[in-house]
Formats: sequence, C-alpha cells, structure tokens
Amino acid sequence: QVQLVESGGGLVQAGESLRLSCKASRSILSFNVVGWYRQAPGKQRELVASRSSGGRTNYADSATGRFTISRDIAKDTVTLQMNSLKPEDTAVYYCNANIIGNNYWGQGTQVTVSS
Repeated sequence: QVQLVESGGGLVQAGESLRLSCKASRSILSFNVVGWYRQAPGKQRELVASRSSGGRTNYADSATGRFTISRDIAKDTVTLQMNSLKPEDTAVYYCNANIIGNNYWGQGTQVTVSS
C-alpha cells in the first residue's frame, strides 16, 4: 500500500504558473510509473503527464511545452510544474502511482484558472 498526498493547487489567472506536489508514503523508487491526471467537471479523467522509472516522460498534447513532471527521490515527491496556464486547465489534478500493475491515487487538488 502507498498513500499519495497532493498539494499546490489554487486559483490563478491565465498565464500564471503553479507547482503541484505529490508526497508518497514510501520510496518512489519502487514506482514503475508516476503520473498526473486531471478531471474537469463533466469530463473523463485524462492523463496530463507521466514518468517511468527509467526516466521516460509522456505528456498530453495540451501539456506539451507548458508542463514538466519531475521527481525528488530524497523527498519521495513527484512534482508537476505548470506554466502559461489556461482556463481550460481548470480541473481536479490527481497523482497516480503504478506499482507492479497496481494503481494508487491521491485525493486530488483543485486547480482553477481564471481568464
């Protein structure tokens, strides 16, 4: 089992930045894949960015060039740096960890971008 706790969400204006953090209850070195997903009202949850244990990253088209996923092994934390935010980025953002086929989710953090 692993617990994931997100933080860093909030209300910002279009063009501003936010940095989301996901703190894990155990070493993230054991995670096969870590990722950030988001879910806007009335929409399905979608992948925003992911990082494999080997360092390969994957971004949604909407996030490419604006968002960066990274990890801090010493702090067991995965971060999502979001720049040039747009109103359409408004959603609840969830941290996800895949460990040997098992998926774990955080409780989510709200990001709201005003125009």
